[in-house]
Amino acid sequence: MSSRPKRILVIANETVAGRALRRELLTRADGCAAEVLVVCPALNSRLRHWLSDEDRARMDAERRLEASLGALADLGVEARGLIGDADPLVAVEDALRGFAAEELVVSTHPPGRSNWLERDVARRCAERFLLPVTHVVVDLERERRAAA
Repeated sequence: MSSRPKRILVIANETVAGRALRRELLTRADGCAAEVLVVCPALNSRLRHWLSDEDRARMDAERRLEASLGALADLGVEARGLIGDADPLVAVEDALRGFAAEELVVSTHPPGRSNWLERDVARRCAERFLLPVTHVVVDLERERRAAA
């Protein structure tokens, strides 16, 4: 039996701090050593991108990522993170250059609110990177209402 940790790559933007994603990662890491890399793309408006104004997008992504890493640490899941390209496929590809993941977790908003669902990001990741992909839907509005 190998003592090598399971390597899980997570790609998530606004949903990065969602409870559903944290539960999924806790389940995946339960009972085994796991290395988790969370990639949070720095999403930007087209105008800000065109003007080469990436600072706010990176700061927002860093804030979300830090909150997520802290929440995972509170659950006992050790993870590290990085800010990725605005295109989730490019962000995953970049991350895989330095992190040999065994599986990929793609976190999105629910249907109707998810650009990544419309673009079929989870399926495209599975086809492009030939990794097992788990798609986690995080409904942040429902989570906020439930917590109130």
